[in-house]
Amino acid sequence: MAFPLTLRAWLQEATRLLREAGVPSPEADARTLVLHALNLGGAALLTQGGEVVPEADATRLAALLARRAAREPLQHLLGEVEWGGVRLRTDGRALVPRPETEWLLHLALEALKDWPAPRVLDVGTGTGALALGLKAARPDASVTATDLSPDALTLARENARLNGLDVVFVEGSLLAGLPGPFDLIVSNPPYLPDTDRMGAAPEVRCDPDLALYAGPDGLDVARPLAAQAAAALAPDGTLLLELDPRNATLFAAELRAAGWQAGVLPDLVGRERFVRAGRG
Repeated sequence: MAFPLTLRAWLQEATRLLREAGVPSPEADARTLVLHALNLGGAALLTQGGEVVPEADATRLAALLARRAAREPLQHLLGEVEWGGVRLRTDGRALVPRPETEWLLHLALEALKDWPAPRVLDVGTGTGALALGLKAARPDASVTATDLSPDALTLARENARLNGLDVVFVEGSLLAGLPGPFDLIVSNPPYLPDTDRMGAAPEVRCDPDLALYAGPDGLDVARPLAAQAAAALAPDGTLLLELDPRNATLFAAELRAAGWQAGVLPDLVGRERFVRAGRG
């Protein structure tokens, strides 16, 4: 790819390169990286497709494509994503926020719709996605977020400044000794069984293990989280978790056996992924 190429030819070559590297969505990723590297809008592929890409731009694009072909996550290459109504910087310090977690944000906002000035805790905040999405949608909410990782919290604070949102960040395990009461405790905790490590996609291996795996059945974090939440929830408060479709139903049953009112909610493709519970 050392010779001059048109924009259209670069798109074709980028798609071929990513497809050969086994990238799951080569066409979409190629288009996104071409437009990002060249700072172009989507219409440019139609209006400027026959124009030769300048050497400096081509060098930058080639470097990004090589990193994506090595299966570095697309979000890391873009450096910033739009998610849940906020802008989030993304890198190796925290789990890349997934599209399915946007539905967890929706469910959290539904749980808060009748609460004036709600008190909210996001456990294991990572990039700060849930905490910041909640604060952006509900400026009246008092939002606190915890994480065990100092690097993740640094990234979350950067994202709070990026969006001009006031969230309290606390370093520590799970509820970090915060007594509450909270009207909503929400979390996307590590929930994958340890056995998933061997078959993880290359992109997933770029996420911190601390944010992914949680024991033999993926519930080694959810169980103590719920135990601590029981004492920190307001009387009519809600605990809302994203889990794996393989263990969400099991965990809801465990909560009911422990005296919770608990049920499972599906994601947008019908997988039983979210557990909603209360003590009332």
